[in-house]
Amino acid sequence: MVRWRSGTVQAVRRRWHGAAELDVVTDEGPLRALAYVELTGEPVVGDRVLLNVGALVMGLGTGGYALVVALPDRLPADPPDDGTTRDTGHLVKARYTPLQVIRLCVDEEASPHREVMAAAESLDGMPVVTADLHSALPAILAGIHADKSQARVAYVMTDGGALPAWFSRTLDGLRPVLAGTVTTGQAYGGDLEASTVHTGLLAARHVLRADVTIVAQGPGNLGTGTTWGFSGVALGEAVNAIGVLGGRPVGSLRISTGDGRPRHRGVSHHSLTAYGKVALVTADLPVPEDLDAGLAAELAPLSNRHRLPRVSVDGLDAALRASPVPLSTMGRKLDEDYAYFVAAAAAGRFAASLI
Repeated sequence: MVRWRSGTVQAVRRRWHGAAELDVVTDEGPLRALAYVELTGEPVVGDRVLLNVGALVMGLGTGGYALVVALPDRLPADPPDDGTTRDTGHLVKARYTPLQVIRLCVDEEASPHREVMAAAESLDGMPVVTADLHSALPAILAGIHADKSQARVAYVMTDGGALPAWFSRTLDGLRPVLAGTVTTGQAYGGDLEASTVHTGLLAARHVLRADVTIVAQGPGNLGTGTTWGFSGVALGEAVNAIGVLGGRPVGSLRISTGDGRPRHRGVSHHSLTAYGKVALVTADLPVPEDLDAGLAAELAPLSNRHRLPRVSVDGLDAALRASPVPLSTMGRKLDEDYAYFVAAAAAGRFAASLI
């Protein structure tokens, strides 16, 4: 159920691509809120806002935000119906919810990329790195650019976490070094919109002209602590899609020495399940060369289907520390969960070696 609140904008704080952070006063006190300006319009001090505070009240993973549903007294104008914006397409996302959005799909008839996408059938061997968590994105990118600084890297965002790409400050900070973002499934707000991971991958290769692509969900992660109950199961399906389309799947392993939960400490059960049980296509699962023997033993079951190449970590520390955005996973910084970020960077380095 939705927990509704009404409030007034007291201050507009920081902004990033597609989003504005607000201080809002409600009858129950002040709240920090987030507005997606392409949906709500531009909020200003004094605006009345309608808020969804459910996840915030329950302490769930919203980043500590109430979410602005509307500026009811000052609605934004309709987008121009002239085919010039991404809102004039026919691709409906967050479908049949009160906040469904209509975007221009990269391969629909009105798209300027229709002809290219209609002819696209293969990834032409492009390496594609898959990752469980959005937090791996900058580390993978650091590993790629450590050796191939000019490589064009695209990001295909799946819909297992946040649906709006605008939620991610990480993605905003990486925009200058990415060839572009494709949002797939129910996710939206990328430079390009696609209906499926398959078309998203093809768009990354043939429209964004990527040398390497990274596939991961948006910020946030659904998990119930059971074998199959987590959004990262889709990793295995992404590996299958990459293989079907003639790409080279490279799996970033989720390895942690800082996570306090037993199921994620060492090699996460997410990696063991997604790569070991869901992925039917052989992938490369790069392993940092300095991985200790205990963790290497945990990975052994994956070798029945996948390759586990050892990757040098020389220079990766410097590459990670030079990241244009802060590195953080579940609140842990680089030095608090070093193995996690190095494993992701090693996957990026290996993918770069395939270009």
